[in-house]
Amino acid sequence: MAGLILMSPRSRNTLVGVAVIVVLGLIAWFGFIAEPGPMAFAGGKRVPLADYRDTNPTGAPASLAAASPIARGEYLARAADCMACHTSGDDKPFAGGLAIRTPFGTLYSPNITPDRATGIGNFTDRDFLRAVREGVMPDGTRLYPAMPYAAYTYMTDADALAIKAYLFSLAPVHAVTPRDTLAFPYDQRWLMVFWQALYDPDRRFMPRSDRSAQWNRGAYLAEAMAHCGDCHTPRNLLQALDNRDKYSGATAAGWKAYNITADDRSGIGSWSDATLAQYLATGHAMDHGTASGNMGEAVDRSLSYLVPADIQAIVAYVRSVPAVSSRGEPAVRVSPAPDSPREGMSASLDPRGKQVFEEACVSCHSWSGRSMLNSYATLTGARAVNDPSATNVAQIVISGMRRKSEGGTVTMPAFGAAYSDVEIAAVANYVTERFGSVGSSIQAREIRLLRSQSSQ
Repeated sequence: MAGLILMSPRSRNTLVGVAVIVVLGLIAWFGFIAEPGPMAFAGGKRVPLADYRDTNPTGAPASLAAASPIARGEYLARAADCMACHTSGDDKPFAGGLAIRTPFGTLYSPNITPDRATGIGNFTDRDFLRAVREGVMPDGTRLYPAMPYAAYTYMTDADALAIKAYLFSLAPVHAVTPRDTLAFPYDQRWLMVFWQALYDPDRRFMPRSDRSAQWNRGAYLAEAMAHCGDCHTPRNLLQALDNRDKYSGATAAGWKAYNITADDRSGIGSWSDATLAQYLATGHAMDHGTASGNMGEAVDRSLSYLVPADIQAIVAYVRSVPAVSSRGEPAVRVSPAPDSPREGMSASLDPRGKQVFEEACVSCHSWSGRSMLNSYATLTGARAVNDPSATNVAQIVISGMRRKSEGGTVTMPAFGAAYSDVEIAAVANYVTERFGSVGSSIQAREIRLLRSQSSQ
C-alpha cells in the first residue's frame, strides 16, 4: 500500500486502470464466457466412451440393434427432433423453410433432404459431421446457434452418420430456403467464428463412470440428442446457455418453457416419475396439463417415438438436475374452479374476458376447468394457467393447438384472427384468475408482440 501511495498520480492511475480492466475481464469471463458445460453439475469421473464398462449409453435402443443403419438413423433423427425445425409444412418434411423468429430478425431453416441443388445431397460424411457438430457448412458458411450444434457436438460419429443415412434415404425435395432477414450486425455470419470458439466445445459425449447406465443414457438423450436445455435453460448476454441456472425455465420463440428442475414449487419436484414419463411420452398428464407450442411439437414429432426405457432414462437424468426456484412462479393450483359462471371472477377484471371465454372456450373447458369432453382440454393443474405472465395462455388462444392423443387428434382452434389484442389479453387474464393461483395482467401491447412471434 505504501508503494502505491509513493507512485506518481499518472502511474497510480495507470495501475488502477489496469486493475479495473482485469477485474472487468474476470467478471466477463466468469459471468458469461466461461459457462459450465451442460453436465458439469453432475461432477464425478468422466471416461472416454471406449473405456466405459457398462451398457453403451449412445446409439439406438437394444430393440434396434439388428436394424439397418437407416432404421437406426430414423430413430435417432426422432430423438434429435430434426423434423421440428426443418419442416415448414406437413407435406414437405425436412424440406426446411420454417421461419425462426428471433429478437434480431427471422432465420429460415435449411432443406436437409438429399436434393443436390437445394438440400444436402452433395454432403460427404465429413461435411455432415462438421455441419451438425461444429455449425460449419461445406462452403465455410457459419450457422447460427438456432441450429443446436453446441448440443449435437456430443453426438457420436456413428449416431450422426446413421441420421445422415436416414436423411439420404428420403425422397429429394427441391425447395429453396428463403433469405434470412436479420438486422446488422447480426446478419454477419462470419462473426459466429468467435461465438463458436467460446461456446461450441467440439467434443464427444463422455459417460460418468460413477453414474448408472440409465443415467448416462438419459444424459446422452437429453443433452446430445433432444437438446432440452435449448428451450428450458436461460441464456446469457451472448445467447449461450447459462447452465448455472440449468433447466430453470426460459422463453423460446414466444413460448415459455417452464422450470423442469427438482424444485417442488416452480419445477417438477412434486411430480412422480410415472407422471413425468407419461407427460414426456404423450404430452399430457392429469392435474399437470397438456403440452402445447414447442413442447407439444417436441412430444408429437420426437419424444412420443422413443421406447419406454429411453423415456425412463431421460426422467432419471432430469431428476438429478439441482433444484432452482423460479422467482414469481406460484405453487400450482389443482382444485377446480366453481361450476357457476357467476363465481370466480374479480370485479377488477375486464368483463370482456368472461364474455370471450363464454363464447369460445367454455363448451370444451367448462366453467370448472375440468373438461367433460377430453382430458387434454382440462385446465386445472396446468402450469400455463398458473403463470402470472399468461404468455402460453395467450399464445394458445392466438395460435390454437393440434395434438396427437390415444383417441386420435385433439384440436383447439386458433382464435387470433377472431379476437382483438384487447380481447385476447382480457380472456388470458380471466383464465389465469379463474383457474390459476395468481391472476395475470397481460396487456394488449404484449399480445401484439406475441402475434409477431407466432406462425398464425
